[in-house]
Amino acid sequence: MASLSLNLSSLHHTSTNPLILRCTPLNLRTPSQKPFSIRSQAAPVLSQDDLKKLAADKAVESVKSGMILGLGTGSTAAFVVDKIGQLLSTGQLSNIVGIPTSKRTQEQAASLNIPLSTLDLHPRIDLAIDGADEVDPNLDLVKGRGGALLREKMVEAASSSFIVVADDSKLVSGLGGSGLAMPVEVVQFCSKYNLVRLQGLFKELGCEAKLRLVGDGSEKPYVTDNGNYIVDLYFKNPIKDGFGAGKEISALEGVVEHGLFLGMATSVIIAGKTGIEVMTK
Repeated sequence: MASLSLNLSSLHHTSTNPLILRCTPLNLRTPSQKPFSIRSQAAPVLSQDDLKKLAADKAVESVKSGMILGLGTGSTAAFVVDKIGQLLSTGQLSNIVGIPTSKRTQEQAASLNIPLSTLDLHPRIDLAIDGADEVDPNLDLVKGRGGALLREKMVEAASSSFIVVADDSKLVSGLGGSGLAMPVEVVQFCSKYNLVRLQGLFKELGCEAKLRLVGDGSEKPYVTDNGNYIVDLYFKNPIKDGFGAGKEISALEGVVEHGLFLGMATSVIIAGKTGIEVMTK
C-alpha cells in the first residue's frame, strides 16, 4: 500500500506571523460541500458459458498458423471453433485446416469459413481441442454425452497434442463419479441384448444402463452420425479401474466405442470462479 507523508520542515513562509493551520470539524459542512461516499460493488458472477469461453480462449492460444486441427464437439468446443473462425477472419491465423468430429461441428466451422478436411487426407493432426464431460486427477476423461464419441476418439487419437477445455463442474475424483451418463456406442442390431450385458458388467458399481432416446418425450432411439445407437451407463460409484473397464466394454460383440478417453489428454484447461488452471501430467 502506498503511504502519504508530510514533511513539515519543507514548508517555508517569509512572514513573521506564526503559521496557523485551521481545521474544519468533521461534523460540519458548508452548503457547497457534498457528502463523499464509496459504494462497494460485488464482482460479476460468471455463468457456466462464461467459464467455458475463458477456457476455450486460453486453449486457442496454442493454435498456430499452418496447423491441422481437430475440432471437437459440444458446447465448450463450439466456443473454440468460434474463436478460430474469428482469428481467421481478422488474419491473425492463416492456413488452418480443421478436421471436425461431428456433422454439427462441420456445419459450424463451414459457416465460419474454416477450411475443412478429413482424416483420410490428413491422418496426422497437430492439435485437437475438445471439451469433456468428466475429468479425473489423472486427466482421464468421460466424453461423448453429445453423441460424437466415435469420431472424437478417432480424431483425438490421431493428434500429436490433445487439449481439453472445461469448467470446474466437470472435475471428479473418479470417472463415473458425476452420476451422469458414460456413453457406449453400439450397433443397432440387438441393442437391448448389449444393454443388458453392459449393465451386468458393472453390477457391483450399481450401474444402470439406458438406451438413449431422441428426447422431447419420444421413444425413438438417438442415432449417431455413424448410424449407431448409444447406451448410457449411470454409475452410483466411480469406476475403480478405467482401463480394465474399457477393455471389458470393448470386448463385447456389437460395441463400437466407449466414452472412456484414457491416457489421451496432454493438458486440461479448467475455468473456475478464481480463474484459469492448466493441468498437465
